[in-house]
Amino acid sequence: MSHHDGHPFSTGKSMTTSTTGKYVANPGGGVMMQAFYWDVPAGGNWWNTLGAKVTAWSNAGIGSIWLPPVSKAQNGPFSMGYDPTDYFDFGDYNQNGTIETRFGSKTELVSLITKAHTENMQVYADIVLNHNSGGQLESNPFTGTQTYTNFTGIASGKFPRTSADFYKNAYGNNDEGAFGGFPDLAHVTPNVQNWLWLRTDGVGKYYKNTMKFDGWRFDYVKGFGPWVVKDWNANVGGFSIGEYWDSNVNTLEWWANNANSSVFDFACYYKMNDAFDGNNLNLLNDDMMWKRNPYKAVTFVTNHDTDEIYNKQLAYASILTHEGYPTIFYKDYEEWLDKAKMNNLIWIHNQKATGTTSILYTDNDEYIARRNGYNGNPGLVVYINNSSSWQERWVPTNWTNAQIKDFTGNSTWIPTTQGDTWVKIQCPPNGYSVWSINM
Repeated sequence: MSHHDGHPFSTGKSMTTSTTGKYVANPGGGVMMQAFYWDVPAGGNWWNTLGAKVTAWSNAGIGSIWLPPVSKAQNGPFSMGYDPTDYFDFGDYNQNGTIETRFGSKTELVSLITKAHTENMQVYADIVLNHNSGGQLESNPFTGTQTYTNFTGIASGKFPRTSADFYKNAYGNNDEGAFGGFPDLAHVTPNVQNWLWLRTDGVGKYYKNTMKFDGWRFDYVKGFGPWVVKDWNANVGGFSIGEYWDSNVNTLEWWANNANSSVFDFACYYKMNDAFDGNNLNLLNDDMMWKRNPYKAVTFVTNHDTDEIYNKQLAYASILTHEGYPTIFYKDYEEWLDKAKMNNLIWIHNQKATGTTSILYTDNDEYIARRNGYNGNPGLVVYINNSSSWQERWVPTNWTNAQIKDFTGNSTWIPTTQGDTWVKIQCPPNGYSVWSINM
């Protein structure tokens, strides 16, 4: 592949990276890779698999990776990590039937994080705070029964907890939500707060300062108040994103503001699903989190829990040209979609997708939007066509009397904008084009 600026398939890294690995010209950040899918191969080799890919990902312009939960969970060698037992067992204690986690050893995890940092990428840990699993049976004075809430014998010896640390307890009967019958962690208790985010050797600060994680993806944040993530962020720091599974943009914005955190843009996800699969691109005019606050919106097309959008390539063309912090799903990138096309969209995102957004035209199967540019960067016009034939439109651009081209290479036109900035552009069937000036 060519590394010349302006080549339709250039994969050169953006020159606007800051030391955090984010692309400063893009509201919301760079591009994140969800570096796993549900039931990745067991056997303790996943960290090594990822380690072999981070250089190529970095060269493609991916600025961060989100890892699955890294600590030992109840299902031992088979667990995807969402049933956590010992937050400080990274695959180095013989516990729950295994030493390594499903993904590998602590040494392999540290090696992966180190390599990612060498490539100027951030690494985000998936943190499960709502519930625990794999405790021992104990007499529970709050329920009058036996419950699996004794975590005093965990191998690391760190963050011991008992029935007093789970609902119901001395502080109340419940919090915002429980999950699947697992013991529900009570964040109001001093022991839980100390070990999660206050202590210098607690979960948050150990993950950040010793394991060198740069940020957090908080699982199932509907299960507890937004103050939990807010307190974590205030005490631990780092990038923060919550999985608040809700299509209501008002609720997403409420959570993000109260948690002082980014949030996955489920509103955008469901609108794209209805728009692309229901053949009504007018729905892309609707409200989404990235329109409310692009700096707190993480957009996505697929994740390990949900994979509903059929026309994924058009959805990626949308999130990688629009505001927000776009996430790419491992399987989409590595297996299911055309990697050259994905790399081209990542390059467009990092080089051209700057400034605010103006939606220029929508109908059932056409959508055209303009990024208005930022600080000398010219921005772009993206044209998405969900119909089975070529389409053409006149649109207003950011440029006067300027020659433009389609940086995807899907169109060979090289039109010149008029003195009033208007120009005619085209888009292939079931495809997209992205127009800008050469720089």
